[in-house]
Amino acid sequence: MNIRTNIIGLKVFFLENSLFFVIFIRNQVLIRKRRATMGKEADFISMIKTNQGAIFKITTIYTNNGQDQKDLYQEIVYQLWKSFDSFKNRSKISTWLYRVALNTAITHLKRTKRKDQVVAIEKVILQQTAHFDDSYEERIRILYHHIQQLNTFNKGIMLLLLEGKSYDEIAEIIGITTTNVGTRISRIKQKLRKQIVKT
Repeated sequence: MNIRTNIIGLKVFFLENSLFFVIFIRNQVLIRKRRATMGKEADFISMIKTNQGAIFKITTIYTNNGQDQKDLYQEIVYQLWKSFDSFKNRSKISTWLYRVALNTAITHLKRTKRKDQVVAIEKVILQQTAHFDDSYEERIRILYHHIQQLNTFNKGIMLLLLEGKSYDEIAEIIGITTTNVGTRISRIKQKLRKQIVKT
């Protein structure tokens, strides 16, 4: 009897302590996950702050009013957050960001079914060229106006080119060959020249 009581007592002791141990382990796992998430959140916020100008330009080019621009900005940030864990450092973070942002903008356009968007970009031009003379500002405004008339794909290419991306980076972001990027840019430039001469 005495041995049996001790065995039952040991079973109860281990059962109670193993339950405590399981709860302790679960809490430690949750704490580690929360710390990892906090680090992830800080990295994400830093990335957004660093690249908010690029996101703003994309939203300006692909929308035609302030509310749509805010909606698209939020959608881009949301999509970036959703896919943040999938970024594998195989490319630059800016390349990945542009790819997600442009794909989100294109999807947004398809969803809203606004094919012939005329975008007011005076805000962007004034921010970028505040220190230049009026004639330069006017030329930039005209250039952006004609870029806005391009199809969705070509807008994205020109936006990346104006951001200073190389042909290789544009190819990686858009998902076409570098040669194709060069050909498209050449054709787009010719088209823009013709349109600008007409105005």
